[in-house]
Amino acid sequence: MKFWLTVIVGLLFVLYGCAETYDNDTSNGKAPTKTVEKNSEVTPKEKASEEDTSKDVAKESDASKNSTAVGKVDSIAKPAPAKKTDTSGTTAHIPVKLVKTIDGDTIKILYEGKEINVRYLLIDTPETSHPRLGKQPFGEEAKERNRQLVNSGALSIEFDVGERYDKYDRLLAYVYVDGKSVQETLLSEGLARVAYVYPPNTRHLSPFEEAQAVAKKKGLGIWSVENYATDSGFNSDAASSTNQTPAASGAATSKPATSKPTTSPNTTSGTSSGTSEFFQNCTELRKKYPNGVPKGHPAYQSKMDRDKDDFACEK
Repeated sequence: MKFWLTVIVGLLFVLYGCAETYDNDTSNGKAPTKTVEKNSEVTPKEKASEEDTSKDVAKESDASKNSTAVGKVDSIAKPAPAKKTDTSGTTAHIPVKLVKTIDGDTIKILYEGKEINVRYLLIDTPETSHPRLGKQPFGEEAKERNRQLVNSGALSIEFDVGERYDKYDRLLAYVYVDGKSVQETLLSEGLARVAYVYPPNTRHLSPFEEAQAVAKKKGLGIWSVENYATDSGFNSDAASSTNQTPAASGAATSKPATSKPTTSPNTTSGTSSGTSEFFQNCTELRKKYPNGVPKGHPAYQSKMDRDKDDFACEK
């Protein structure tokens, strides 16, 4: 009897210990833990699956890094597009082909496979067909002289360090014939003034100003009429007051010379007026008098005697 009593008491103590352990686990919010045996093994199939998953994660991470790197390279390798007005500032003379002469300071050329107008840098000539100003004195002379020059040899252009185009999409350039500056020639003959000086396009400003000063001192062309060429343009009113009045066609003209002729004129060309013979310009005069005419000749006009040597339209 005592034996069975001892066994029962022992069982009660065991049951009481288990109940206390369960209560402690549940009071901490935990479910009873299940012990995994240390010797449990992962099957080969499960191990291969875990390795594949690890590789996929690594590939995705590398792809993400490569994508970010490519994005950074692209953003660096694509600079902002250059404006059409940018220039390297080369001093090279670029051969071009003439299409036509527009006026005293503008021509049309064939450049890089297309026709485009060129506005001469640093000079201004009187207008020939301006919508507001019309035709100004010496405008036709400047255009004609420009036409002669650009048709007399190999044509080339030179860019300065500043903008290459103006707001009208015209090229801004220095123009040369056989290496000689057309701008400087027009200035030296009194058919242009130094104007539109916009730094940094001023490479040849000094020689241009020197050529203008010589023509101005000699009173050539636009400088033969007081107050006609100004810092702001050409004053047609000043030309009108000194008989440099535009004719009905708008071309600049002056009163023909009235000196007594040394020879009896044959007026088969030009326009005869009594003892004088009138030609619109030197081109027309040279058709009859290829070497020009001296002062006193019925076809002589002071406006055609640019160098004031008493001989008009000499070659």
